[in-house]
Amino acid sequence: MHSVITTSEERMKKTIASLKDGFAAFRTGRASAALFDKIKVECYGDKSPLNQVANISIPEARLVVIQPFDKSLIGEIEKAIRSSELSLNPSNDGKVIRIAIPPLTEERRKELVKVAKNQAEQSRVAVRNIRRDGNEELKKLLKEGAITEDEESKSSLELQKLTDTSIGKVNQILDEKNKEIMEV
Repeated sequence: MHSVITTSEERMKKTIASLKDGFAAFRTGRASAALFDKIKVECYGDKSPLNQVANISIPEARLVVIQPFDKSLIGEIEKAIRSSELSLNPSNDGKVIRIAIPPLTEERRKELVKVAKNQAEQSRVAVRNIRRDGNEELKKLLKEGAITEDEESKSSLELQKLTDTSIGKVNQILDEKNKEIMEV
């Protein structure tokens, strides 16, 4: 019985963590090293994540500085950034790559808010599906005689509280992201 609650709680936490990770990769007009998490750089005949071949720093709110560990990779890093979905224009001086993060247009902001709402809704659906799975598992345990009706009822209520808390967290994360997207 408690393993059902524990398993459901772990799955809900993973859903929330996944939403946070997804939101971290959003380009909001503010510099962030997380923007570059999905960029892979061609180096030594293999593709490596950018953060494993270079140091990424944010010296100012709208500036990213990327310093390759190996200077010969500077062209490949620049190429990987240009070909990414980020629509950024890197420039290099032979030692480091500088990227000015342009402010977002009003239209792009509204688009990002829609995407964020969609991702948050997918997370809420996932949380509710986890609750459903947990309730089905509890009913199965009740049918097998492994738990009493009282235990099933208590666990079901606990599962609902977990669901409400998790959906509250999803909504809070969405609100914070929307504020960040909409700030000029």
